[in-house]
Formats: sequence, C-alpha cells, structure tokens
Amino acid sequence: MQERNIKVFVYGTLRKGQGNNYLLKEADFIGEAKTKDKYAMYASGIPYVVEDKPVSRITGEIFSVNQEELMRLDRLEGHPQWYRRRIIPVTTENGTIHHSWIYFNPHYMGKLVESGDYCKI
Repeated sequence: MQERNIKVFVYGTLRKGQGNNYLLKEADFIGEAKTKDKYAMYASGIPYVVEDKPVSRITGEIFSVNQEELMRLDRLEGHPQWYRRRIIPVTTENGTIHHSWIYFNPHYMGKLVESGDYCKI
C-alpha cells in the first residue's frame, strides 16, 4: 500500500457531501481550510478557480492522498489540459499552513462566487 503523504486542497465536487467525494473515500481527511492568498472562483455547474484575479480566499478541504489517488484526481480534473495542478499554501481553521496541490483553471466561465465557497451558492 502506498503512503498517503501528498496533500490536495479540494474546493468543489470533491468536498465531503459532494458528488465526486467518493474518489477520496480512502484518503486521509486533514481538515477544512482556506487558501492563504486570494483567487477568483467561478461556477457553471462545477467550480473553477482562476489564479490571476484576487477576489477572495477559497474555502475547501485538505486530504492526504497517495500517488495512485492523485492520478485518479488528475483524470477527473483533466490535468494538465483542462485544470492545471500546482502547489499553494492553505491554512486550516487552527492556523496550520499546509502546502497542498490545487486545481486551477485559466478560463473565466460562469458566475463569480464572491464568497469563494462553492457549497454556499
């Protein structure tokens, strides 16, 4: 069994209670978190986070995954053709900073989610 030491920050359909969370059923849940920096979230059925427009801190969750689980997430997200994965700092509710993978999309599609929280739209 592969070690789960890769941190992933999820903000949309991969969050607990959302439709694609089943892909993280064996992952280790670290906690709820927000991005340290501000980005723009858009939603058109699914959320998109754009990194070059600072609107709000993005709300999500951090999971610890293994390489196989990360590859499954990459397939879902269409990395690197559709979403592009990169590491950013995210902060948990207790103030701990984790450097985690996040999926960015360079396209501005749908409605701006000013709160940065996909679960509150």
